[in-house]
Amino acid sequence: MFTTALVFALACLAYRALTKRSRALRRPDCPPPITRSRAAGDAGEIRVQAELRRALTWLCGENFYLHPTALLLHHAPGTAFPTAEIDHLAVTAFGIFVVETKHWSGTIGPGTDADTLVRITADGTRDTRRSPVAQNRSKVAFLRSVLPGMWEVKGLGVFSSDNCLLSPALPLDLVRLSDLGHWLRAEKSRHDASGGVRVNVPEAWRAVLAVAEIDASGIALEKHRKRVSANPLISGIAP
Repeated sequence: MFTTALVFALACLAYRALTKRSRALRRPDCPPPITRSRAAGDAGEIRVQAELRRALTWLCGENFYLHPTALLLHHAPGTAFPTAEIDHLAVTAFGIFVVETKHWSGTIGPGTDADTLVRITADGTRDTRRSPVAQNRSKVAFLRSVLPGMWEVKGLGVFSSDNCLLSPALPLDLVRLSDLGHWLRAEKSRHDASGGVRVNVPEAWRAVLAVAEIDASGIALEKHRKRVSANPLISGIAP
């Protein structure tokens, strides 16, 4: 009798646990399973983040701020698409940098216009993709509109895959991961030589934070990504 009761009790507990898990999976704020593409993209962002920190420490010592995760800009409150995602934000004395990471392999060349790129794979397949330059444009413009005009704000696209070859015809603000440190060094050298106004790093980060969201839970970021992927006018050609 006791054994039968114990088995019944355990079955009830198992049923409740499975029901609870099923409900959790159906919650609208529950993130979807990680796809292979997303995992590769996340790995690329980790590589870029590490190289940014290494290069900025080399160039700036401790006088910089590099946000540790992606963040959302509230660039259009009250509209259907109020937020914009930044992969990496670096605040330095020689400028504020909005960095878009792409973990693409193959040969990357110019597209039919300034907003697109063409990726050619090892088997010769060609596909058109939206350029990081285009993805950064509105974010850079928004930050320039809310920050003091004497502080430089720039966009940069970084290709994190080792199996990526960039055409020399591409804009200079599209670089491979191995060239990122040199690009930042050149920016610092150009800024210093021009006598440009140095950015107050803590003050600049506070100003960015006034129009941005740090999403520790990841829920707001996932909602933003769903809105973008569901609307071709926002997401553009292949991400």
